[in-house]
Amino acid sequence: MIEILPRGKPARARASVRCASLLLLGLCTMTATARAETPTAYHLGVMDKLRIRVAEWQTADGTIRDWSSISGDYTVGPTGSISLPFIGEMSAGGKTPGEVADAIGLSLQKQFGLRDRPSASVELSQYRPIYLSGDVQNPGEYPYIPNLTVIKALSLGGGLRRADAGQRFARDFISAKGDAAVYMAERGRLLMRRARLQAEMSGKDQIEMPQQLQSLPQAADMLASEAALMQSREKRLKLQTQALEDLKNLLQSEVETLAKKSDTQNHQLDLAKEDRDKVEDLAERGLALSARKLTAEQRAADLEAALLDIDTNSLKAKQDISKANQDEITLRNDWDNQLAQEMQDTDTQLESLQLKLSTSQALMQEAVAQSADASNLGADGKGVNIEYSIVREQDGQTKEIPAQENTEVLPGDLIKASSGLYMR
Repeated sequence: MIEILPRGKPARARASVRCASLLLLGLCTMTATARAETPTAYHLGVMDKLRIRVAEWQTADGTIRDWSSISGDYTVGPTGSISLPFIGEMSAGGKTPGEVADAIGLSLQKQFGLRDRPSASVELSQYRPIYLSGDVQNPGEYPYIPNLTVIKALSLGGGLRRADAGQRFARDFISAKGDAAVYMAERGRLLMRRARLQAEMSGKDQIEMPQQLQSLPQAADMLASEAALMQSREKRLKLQTQALEDLKNLLQSEVETLAKKSDTQNHQLDLAKEDRDKVEDLAERGLALSARKLTAEQRAADLEAALLDIDTNSLKAKQDISKANQDEITLRNDWDNQLAQEMQDTDTQLESLQLKLSTSQALMQEAVAQSADASNLGADGKGVNIEYSIVREQDGQTKEIPAQENTEVLPGDLIKASSGLYMR
């Protein structure tokens, strides 16, 4: 439904619209910067699940319209497209979420002839799954998670399958090893997140490298990722704070302008009253017409009404300044509360992960203690002849790529594993 908005707005409303526009411009700048800092853009594919939200900033009256009929969850279909209300089929396969968001906003603007382009947010709610086949304990379809490698993917399927029941402990060792690798990677990510939260809560510009991660080869990449996120969040907070400060400055300028205008109106009112009194005196002596007396009284009344409007607008502007101050305090409090909540959640996840990691390590030790075959595996996996390959679709063609344990897995990949245990 398209709303017809009024054209005329008072000066205060126009100032508010300009400030709100500045706020939206700042948020858009922050989003574009965050996208630019992303090392590798993710390209959508079949079975990716998206969460789409659409809103429109209406410049005419300074309000935001929520396109709830379009916002919702969507899945990329077999043809690589999604079906949206009003828009219909839209190609999404091979595009980034940002490109799809831009296409949605542009399509809505063209279809409805909107003055302002709606802003669409496309969030990847669930990646398309991966598939395990071959000598895997539980082959099949599994959900994809970021930073997934071949060995982590195999742990999702219970590790490698062993035909001989006597090799149960060796299988348990490999399965526990895969779980431990997943838990260690997740632990490193959480420790780096906690370091970033500590830096934000302390007001520091840089993140200190946790001692537990200094020896890890991927620590520098994790630190760079968290630093980029911290910089993006800091920019967003500064933009929101600056927008409120600009709003207060504009409202204060409006108050000062109205004060000057009030002084001028008061002076004019004094002159009008003086002229009215003279005309009344002349009318009483029969030297002035009643029409002239009526005109003088009307002019004085008009000036008094205009002066009252000025005082009302000045009071509203002062109230808006007070509200902007309160909004700034609320923004700061919400930011501090969010950091505290994220820190609490991170500590809870670390405690839970540490328990899981301890369990996996205990299972590995038990397997080594009870099976000579498992002990031959060693911590580095020697003693097992394992071959991996990944079947992946590239440029519209399906290719099988040789892989290692640490080879990165992408959404939609098929991981094939074949293994054989031999005695040394």
